[in-house]
Order: sequence, then structure tokens, then C-alpha cells
Amino acid sequence: MDGEKDLRVVLGSMDPELSSEDFVFCPTSLSLEEAILLDPWALIREGEGLTAVVEKGNALRNGLPFQGTFKRITLNVHSSLAAVGLTAAVSARLARAGISANIVAAFYHDHVFIHSEKAQEALAARCERWRRKVSREPDCPVFRIAKPR
Repeated sequence: MDGEKDLRVVLGSMDPELSSEDFVFCPTSLSLEEAILLDPWALIREGEGLTAVVEKGNALRNGLPFQGTFKRITLNVHSSLAAVGLTAAVSARLARAGISANIVAAFYHDHVFIHSEKAQEALAARCERWRRKVSREPDCPVFRIAKPR
């Protein structure tokens, strides 16, 4: 059940997948009990309040405010929460391509939210050496496009 800690193994074995859905980050004053009814992908408690990460259509139907629309890239490798360097490697590569990376780590996978209009650029950036350099494999990660739910 423990995730992988070795960065070379993590980068060499991840199988990134780009979501077909658009997501938004919505600040809300709803209670946790009310927010869960929005069917969020994630709920994040911050000092200023609750942020719901939901599919864009869901936010529009519920009148939730948001700024920007994002695609989610799931890295599809079970990295340990104690692994060092995965977030830095991924965000650095995307930063070099001028793409902001909003990263959410969960127990099984890391997820990178990128502006929807930058999705194709993120796909092109996937072949940069950040995987090959560490894993020494000749190929680059292939971002699979997830089928809509």
C-alpha cells in the first residue's frame, strides 16, 4: 500500500492522463455538508473559507463563482506522500513551457490542474527530458485523453 519514493522509478513509470472534463475552483461560504452536495472532485479548507473543485457545468448549474477553467492531468503513478521531487519536476517542466501548474496530491496519485486553453501545450511539453533525464528511458510520457463520464 505504500507509494513509491524513488523519483527515478516514479517518473519512469507514471502514465499521465488528461481529463476530458473542464474543472473550476470555486470559493464558497457553504458548509461542508452543503458543499458535498455539489459532487465536488475536491473540497479544500482554507483560512478564508472552503474551495470546491467541481466540473464547470456543475458550477454553472449551481451559480458558483470561479475564475478560469482547468483540465486535470492525473499522473497515474502511486507515489509516496514522502517522495521528494515529483511536484518540482512536473511543475518545472510546465513552467519552462509557460504553463501554470496547480498541483493537488492525494494518497494514490498526484493531479495537475492546467488552464484548459494550455492543454495542447501541456501535451506537447510532455516529451521534454524531465522523464527521460531521470529514468534514462528513451521514450517520453504519453498523456492519455480520458473519455468523458
